[in-house]
Amino acid sequence: MDIIIRNATPRDLPVILEIINQAILTTTAIYDYEIRTLEEQTAWFEKMIEDGMPVIVAEHDKKVIGYGSYNIFKPKIGYRFSVEHSIYLNEKSRGLGVGGKLLKSLIQRAGESGLHTMIGVIDASNRGSIEFHKKFGFIEKGYLREVGYKFDQWLDVVFMQLILEED
Repeated sequence: MDIIIRNATPRDLPVILEIINQAILTTTAIYDYEIRTLEEQTAWFEKMIEDGMPVIVAEHDKKVIGYGSYNIFKPKIGYRFSVEHSIYLNEKSRGLGVGGKLLKSLIQRAGESGLHTMIGVIDASNRGSIEFHKKFGFIEKGYLREVGYKFDQWLDVVFMQLILEED
């Protein structure tokens, strides 16, 4: 599958919105309940760009099939070298290597930006995502029981960390 990874543009927002809303409605990959509007997604995108944070898309046959981003892990100055990342794919593109291309690009960008660590906060029942992250060098560093609630059940999270290579 020929995949192009590039910076997202405002033109990509309707497809990004579709992808995230599908994840909100059908998965525990994100603990939001309510779908987002285009206005909300646009505000998120503009804030990410303003803050110098990447939003990238995976494109196949000139169609966006997934996206990824990262943002500062916590809003305190001491966390400025740590980011939490997210990757979302449309349903048809899962398991085809698209997520790996997005994650590789995010890791590269984080390293080039002088960041020190990337953190994944993953629903503990999502073994596929946990194993996926391990392939890229992420290590399980924490497990929190019943910190989320969605689809009428308590959810556990796994924290995974990648210390970025230093030159």
